[in-house]
Amino acid sequence: MELAHSLLLNEEAYNQLGEVQRAEFIFDWLRYLEKLLLATSRSDVREKQKTLVEQLLSLLNSSPGPPTRKLLAKNLGILYSIGDTFSVYETIDKCNDLIRSKDDSPSYLPTKLAAVVCLGSLYKKLGRILVNTFTDTVGNILKAMKSAESQGRYEIMLSLQNILNGLGAAAIPCHRDVYKAAKSCLTDRSMAVRCAAAKCLLELQKEAIFMWSTDLDSVATLCFKSFEGSNYDVRISVSKLLGTVLAKAIISKHPGAAASRQSMRRVSLEEVLELLGTGFLRGSSGFLRASGDMLKGTSSVSRDVRVGVTQAYVVFVSTLGGTWLEKNFAAFLSHILSLVSQSHPKATQTQTDAVCGRRCVSFILRATIGGLLGEKAQIAAAKDICQAIWKLKKVMDAVMSDSNVETRLGSTDVTASQHMLVCALQELGNLTYSLGTTAAPLLQDSSSGILDSVISVIVHPSISVRLAAAWCLHCIAVALPSYLTPLLDRCLERLTVLKSSPEAVTGFSFAVAALLGAVKHCPLGIPHGKGKIIMTLAEDLLCSAAQNSRLSAQRTQAGWLLIAALMTLGPAVVSHHLARVLLLWKCVFPLSPKDLETEKSRGDSFTWQVTLEGRAGALCAVKSFVSHCGDLLTGEVIQRLLPPLPCAVDLLTQLSSVLKAYGSPLKTPSLVYRQRLYDLLILLPPETYEGNLCAILKELAADLTASDIQVAASAFLLPPLCHRDDLVILSPLLQETDHRFIEEQLLLGNGIACGSLEYDPYAIYEKDVLGDSVPKPLPPVLSVISSAVKLFGVVCAHVGEAQRLLILEQLLDSIKHTKGARQQVVQLHVVSSLSSFLKYLAGSKGNLGPEEMRRLAVALVMGALESPNPLLRCAAAEAWARLAQVVDDGAFTAALAQVSFDKLKSARDVVTRTGYSLALGSLHRYLGGISSSQHLNSCVGILYTLSQDSTSPDVQTWALHSLSLIIDSAGPLYHMHVEPTLSLIIMLLLNVPPTHAEVQQSLGRCLNALITTLGPELQGNSTSISTLRTSCLLGCAVMQDNPDCLVQAQAISCLQQLHMFAPRHVNLSSLVSCLCEILLDNSVLVNLCSPYLLLRRAVLACLRQLVQREAAEVSEHAVMLAKDSREELTLDANIREVGLEGALLTLLDKETDQKLCNDIKETLNHMLTSMAVDKLSFWLKLCKDVLAASADFTTVTCVDTMQEEEGDKGDDASVLTTRNDDKSYPFTNPRWATRVFAAECVCRIINQCENAHSAHFDIALAQEMKKRDSRNDFLVLHLADLIRMAFMAATDHSDQLRLSGLETLLVVIRRFAAIPEPEFPGHVILEQYQANVGAALRPAFASETPPDVTAKACQVCSAWIASGVVSDLNDLRRVHQLLVSSLTKIQAGKEALSHLYNESASTMEILAVLKAWAEVYIIAVERHKSHRQPLKTTTCSEESVRNGSYSSDGLLDLVHTDLGTLSRLWLAALQDFALLTLPSEFASQLPVEGGAFYTAETSENAKLHYYNSWALILHATALWLTSTGFVVADPDEGVSHLSRPVTPTSMCQGSSSGATVKSPEDVCTDRFHLILVDDGAAEKETLPEFGEGKDTGGLVPGKSLVFATLELCVCILVRQLPELNPKLTGSPGVKATKPQVLSEDGSRLVSAALVILSELPAVCSPEGSISILPTILYLTIGVLRETAVKLPGGQLSSTVAASLQALKGILSSPMARAEKSHTAWTDLLRSALTTVLDCWDPVDGTHQELDEISLLTAITVFILSTSPEVTTIPCLQKRCIEKFKATLEIKDPVVQIKTYQLLLSIFQYPNPAVSYPYIYSLVSSIVEKLQEIDQRKPEDTTELQVFQEGIKVLEALVAIAEEQHRSQLVACLLPILISFLLDDNTLGSATSIMKSLHDFALQHLMQIGPQYSSVFKNVMASSPALKARLEAAIKGNQESVKVKIPTSKHTKNPGKNASIQLKTNFL
Repeated sequence: MELAHSLLLNEEAYNQLGEVQRAEFIFDWLRYLEKLLLATSRSDVREKQKTLVEQLLSLLNSSPGPPTRKLLAKNLGILYSIGDTFSVYETIDKCNDLIRSKDDSPSYLPTKLAAVVCLGSLYKKLGRILVNTFTDTVGNILKAMKSAESQGRYEIMLSLQNILNGLGAAAIPCHRDVYKAAKSCLTDRSMAVRCAAAKCLLELQKEAIFMWSTDLDSVATLCFKSFEGSNYDVRISVSKLLGTVLAKAIISKHPGAAASRQSMRRVSLEEVLELLGTGFLRGSSGFLRASGDMLKGTSSVSRDVRVGVTQAYVVFVSTLGGTWLEKNFAAFLSHILSLVSQSHPKATQTQTDAVCGRRCVSFILRATIGGLLGEKAQIAAAKDICQAIWKLKKVMDAVMSDSNVETRLGSTDVTASQHMLVCALQELGNLTYSLGTTAAPLLQDSSSGILDSVISVIVHPSISVRLAAAWCLHCIAVALPSYLTPLLDRCLERLTVLKSSPEAVTGFSFAVAALLGAVKHCPLGIPHGKGKIIMTLAEDLLCSAAQNSRLSAQRTQAGWLLIAALMTLGPAVVSHHLARVLLLWKCVFPLSPKDLETEKSRGDSFTWQVTLEGRAGALCAVKSFVSHCGDLLTGEVIQRLLPPLPCAVDLLTQLSSVLKAYGSPLKTPSLVYRQRLYDLLILLPPETYEGNLCAILKELAADLTASDIQVAASAFLLPPLCHRDDLVILSPLLQETDHRFIEEQLLLGNGIACGSLEYDPYAIYEKDVLGDSVPKPLPPVLSVISSAVKLFGVVCAHVGEAQRLLILEQLLDSIKHTKGARQQVVQLHVVSSLSSFLKYLAGSKGNLGPEEMRRLAVALVMGALESPNPLLRCAAAEAWARLAQVVDDGAFTAALAQVSFDKLKSARDVVTRTGYSLALGSLHRYLGGISSSQHLNSCVGILYTLSQDSTSPDVQTWALHSLSLIIDSAGPLYHMHVEPTLSLIIMLLLNVPPTHAEVQQSLGRCLNALITTLGPELQGNSTSISTLRTSCLLGCAVMQDNPDCLVQAQAISCLQQLHMFAPRHVNLSSLVSCLCEILLDNSVLVNLCSPYLLLRRAVLACLRQLVQREAAEVSEHAVMLAKDSREELTLDANIREVGLEGALLTLLDKETDQKLCNDIKETLNHMLTSMAVDKLSFWLKLCKDVLAASADFTTVTCVDTMQEEEGDKGDDASVLTTRNDDKSYPFTNPRWATRVFAAECVCRIINQCENAHSAHFDIALAQEMKKRDSRNDFLVLHLADLIRMAFMAATDHSDQLRLSGLETLLVVIRRFAAIPEPEFPGHVILEQYQANVGAALRPAFASETPPDVTAKACQVCSAWIASGVVSDLNDLRRVHQLLVSSLTKIQAGKEALSHLYNESASTMEILAVLKAWAEVYIIAVERHKSHRQPLKTTTCSEESVRNGSYSSDGLLDLVHTDLGTLSRLWLAALQDFALLTLPSEFASQLPVEGGAFYTAETSENAKLHYYNSWALILHATALWLTSTGFVVADPDEGVSHLSRPVTPTSMCQGSSSGATVKSPEDVCTDRFHLILVDDGAAEKETLPEFGEGKDTGGLVPGKSLVFATLELCVCILVRQLPELNPKLTGSPGVKATKPQVLSEDGSRLVSAALVILSELPAVCSPEGSISILPTILYLTIGVLRETAVKLPGGQLSSTVAASLQALKGILSSPMARAEKSHTAWTDLLRSALTTVLDCWDPVDGTHQELDEISLLTAITVFILSTSPEVTTIPCLQKRCIEKFKATLEIKDPVVQIKTYQLLLSIFQYPNPAVSYPYIYSLVSSIVEKLQEIDQRKPEDTTELQVFQEGIKVLEALVAIAEEQHRSQLVACLLPILISFLLDDNTLGSATSIMKSLHDFALQHLMQIGPQYSSVFKNVMASSPALKARLEAAIKGNQESVKVKIPTSKHTKNPGKNASIQLKTNFL
């Protein structure tokens, strides 16, 4: 392919290639040439021009395919526009000659077509240069058209479009001829030709004035004709033409000279609308020749015309633009509504017509009002709609008040207004829904009275209107949740008062049901009590139904409807009413079959109607219960649901006889009953109705083959049974489009009604599948079939095999025995049921049954595979594969495949070939490559052949689709076929005519599958891979140039795949420019932006992937494209200013498709993440523009007025520019959802900056760097903008936007609070914005603000106060005052707050306020503490200026005034939380009325709010109690709260349930803090008598706080260390268990518990302390024993350290010395010491691996902390000494070090009674140990340390010893020290350890010598050897050692150091 890349065609290379490669080669060369010509200099082009023209013209004769001819023509045009033009006439003549040629053979056709295309391209490029030849050319082309076939007509139309485009006004002479030709093409039998003609006429109308003046009527009639029998593409193209021409007719005010000659008349808006209305109402028969049918009233407008005209209306208004619509809205609205009024009875003569007509009207209103108007204009439109409703209501009232009943009921006026009302109400609902809370001003405006108008029509005589009004209320409630409860109350009140009016009973019950359906969309909910009111009312309606026969049916329906709707509130509400519902359900059916028989014999038609209505309603209520309250479906409830079911099924089997008896009035009720029963059974598990399976199956079979069903509604039955991917080969109507809402009716066929609410009022509370639009249930006739098909699948899978066989045989027979259209219907139903059955079996891994079953199933499916209905063939292919999947037998699968092969080989008809080719693909989809490769080869071979059958595009489409499935499922097995398949695809892409877009779509899917199969291999560099890759790219290029949108979508997704696997080989700039052209080409007109939803989705999915990798490049390419954009691209001027990002934001604002909007948001998020920091100003400006555009309505109105004037002055061209003028403001009136997204982006930008340069949050550094390089940009420099954006958002009408704004403000405060202001030292930069912050927060505390906004605002308030930004108290008061106001509001607890929302919303608000106060109080206390400490350094002084010590106390003073209230509320909240966190088994003991701030019924919802706030509240309470010294001022309030032991009960729960601010451990520590705090006495030495236990020592469980605390600690310790529980270990004694290390969390919990234990005695009276001491000691020592693990380096585990610390606290407690308790304590402490000593001894003959150091430390603590009488009794003392001795013998140096350290502390104990026995017993051992040093040299630092510690002990002894003994001790010490010394010989070679020892000894000798000089001299004198050694050492060290005489302080107090060390050991 590289050889193709040259300016001239490389003919040598070209001639060596085969035919297929030649086509590829040429196409590749032409693609390259197009880019090259634009880049080559003019002179170079001219040099080669002659040869190049010859080469290009010679290609004309080589029968080029459609894409090649298009490129060829384009290149000729470019070549002449760059080079010389003198030879262009020859070229034109040559083309004209080719066209004139008489050769009609198919092989010559491509040459002719290529010539036509070339002419178009040349005239388009060169335009008026060729003006003198164009009449001949046009004449020639038009002549050729007469004999051309469809491809020719198609190309000629497009070529004429190009010629007109190039010549402009110069083409006027030919306009009439072209118009005449295009007219005939506009009604051509080929749809592609119609589209091309529409494009040609669209070009023509730009200059041909007659089209929108004198010939306007005939253009309109022509378009209506064109709509007849049209497809989706034609409707899009022709509606664009018609809408544009009509808009032009209205705009053209100054026709200019040329027009005035044609005596032009003005066309008024009324005339244009009248014209469109005629098409809508009478279709293409026109106005003049109303045929006889029309007059007789039998013909009805065909639906495709009506749908086409509907789209034309939308194009018409979109072209005129939003401003025009605003000005002319009233006229437009009244016209649109009149389309369904009684003045045109034809439009609504049947219900089916009426429903479809209403749907079209709704679509027009939604697309125009919803798509073109900004929020302000939408509010005005809503008022107009409201006026229309009032007017219609007045008409109705006048009729209804007519006293003559006869005339009243007969009057047509009631029905006249009904459809208009339905449309108006639905649009009002949709409008309010889309406005969300920004619609609040609309509802508050009393002049328009929206709610009154809607509620007034709820009692309209027409059921459709009542339902529409109810739905409208539903929308209002979802949009404005604050109206939900008032509306519900109002409707319930009307329902109760007007119980005797049938209309009011149904109307208001619909309204209540619709409002209940809205609750799930409103997170704040409704008060819990409403459920009870509704349930009572429903019961009342059901019970009173029988009292008045005029109201029976209505009351029955209303009662069950209310119950069914109530179920949607979920288990929390329903559980309270379940018993009553089940009772009603039980009573509605007869108890036994006998009762049912007697029922049948009684009653009449009316009573049966009411009975069936009631039973259907009950079934619906139970269905609603099962689907919404799954949690309540326990075994017991299911048992209570079951008894009525058999009876319900019995009634089903007898319905036919009831129908016979009572005739047609029962027809609909019995259908509805069937459907309801089927729907319920589908939801229930089949086991529940096992006994009735056969009866149900019979009924289903009868339903499916019933004789009276006339319509075959395959379009709603089959799509769910086909595979989603297969639907693409069928009608595009099955795919998602922007016009799905109206196009759906064409899909169902003329006889069938679209879905509408009146067919099933019970749908009103269900959530619609498609989001916000009205639910659209199908008529019962259709929906019962749909339910029957689903249920058949389930039931058939559960009956016995014999039964199954019988049923299938019966179904097969029923198909054979019917004829014609009936047969198609029955076949459709039967195959649907079979598919449903196979689908269910495959899902549940079931078994099909015997051989015979297979035969029947195969016969049924084969029949369907040969059905003329393509949708049925598609479903049958899926069933074919499912059958193989269920049977799961290789031979059977092979047989099925063989059947397909045989059929495909023999059959010649399209139907069979399409059906079986898809069947092959489906088989592969479910069973992989069907094992053998030979199988794969045959499949691929057959599909290759079929896909080249150019006589039938359908066969090609299906075969290629099937091939794509096989490629997908075969995976690696397919590799051998990749090359031939790829060349087949390319060959077809280059040759399939453009009129067959569906074939090209299938080719695109094949290419996509191939790219996926090749995957990452595409990156390779081998020749074969690069050839494959080039072919793939070539295929994509061909598809990108295709005029069909769906083919382009395929091209884009192929390129997306290629970019994923081989990114280097995809040209990013051309891909991005292609994407931008599609997306932004027409984003001016929202409904005309690429009309194909699927194409827009493909573009965005691709963009989203591209920006994940290379966002910056994509963005740059887009801006470059906008700058270079050539004339033919009217790219949004916007993109130049606001970049791709801004263009995407604009698109997000206009796009309605949810999936697309999510993709746009993700794309923007990726771009923001990777680029926001580098393009900071740009992104912030984007967000600011979006937020500002609507924040200030005045700027918008200025823009609008300016626009109108421009529009008035403009010439004809202004039709398409009026919208463009809006762009003076980058974003016009963005919707609230877009603004919310912009506010979220601001937060994301701040987060992105956090991970970037530190200067983003440092203003001094930012300013300095900005000075250095002005391109530097930092977030802190934009702080004013950030605050402004947050302010704009926080004060908006939209609640969602307010929440986002407050969140932004919170983020800004948190990130910027600490940044100092360089110009004003001591201040911060945020300080200057305090007014803005206050103003942003104030509206959130208004009384009508919803609780979630207030809760968020409280969080911001506390963050602002806590941030310390504002130091002046008076400034702080503004924000503080807001918190005070909310505190006042919540003081009354849960009763006082608004009754608009659920009680849990009040809980949320109360807790948010309390949490905010807690945060402020915690900060105030912390600041107060930090200021009380003296300033250590001067640097703090600045800060003290800022916070000023007055302000630190000042903040505390501010809080102080409310502390009394706050503390009470905090404690109440904590008590609530304690109750809520109790395990479920305590549920029965909880207070019935709930807690202080939650109600019992809403406790589940409330829990979450408590989890979010309790930690901070707890912290604050603890601080407050500490500050009051635990003395609560008001005895009535405080003490009662303090003495309740509820807090601890909740503490046994896991520590970390719920989201908390702190880590779980901190929180637990806080909890304990509270408990300690709660205990009240807190070591007040003055009042020991009042401790717990009084003088009896008794602690009463349930009353005693100490007891509760002990319980808590036991719980925690036993949970962490089960061995502490004597019940578990089986004995109270010590058990031999291995010590263990706890997790970090566990350790922290245990440590905290031990701290509490050690404090407990202080809270008791002396007697009380005696009763708890044994437990405390047992637990403390138990922890020590269980966790005393040996750790490296002699460390103590954290739990051991804590238990030692606790032990010390207990032992030194004042109670041990108090006279009342002294004796008992001494005994108990001795026992405890014994327990510790016992830990050492082997238990059960095994030694435990306990840490000696821990135990020894514990003994030391006993010795040092208790009074001497505890440890000095001989038996204990002796055991302690033995332990020390034994430990000294342990060889482990670490143990020895610690032992020495502990002994040191004991030896220094001031009381000789304690220390001396140890000294006497242990000194000799120590000395011996030290004397061993000569023999055993220390080898490492630890051994060295052992000796050093030993020496310290001896030195301490010397200091303690009495005078007479001192000399002996010194005499022992000196030889040991001297023995460590080295002389100068050995010093050099000694190890570093020995050197250290030498230095240590020498230093100590130097100290001891002067101190005890006499002893020193004596020793030296008596031992010359020692003296010599000492002297030698001193000499050796003379140089290096400078002996420092120790300070006198050190000598005086040698023990101090040791005691500090001991402290660090275990405390």
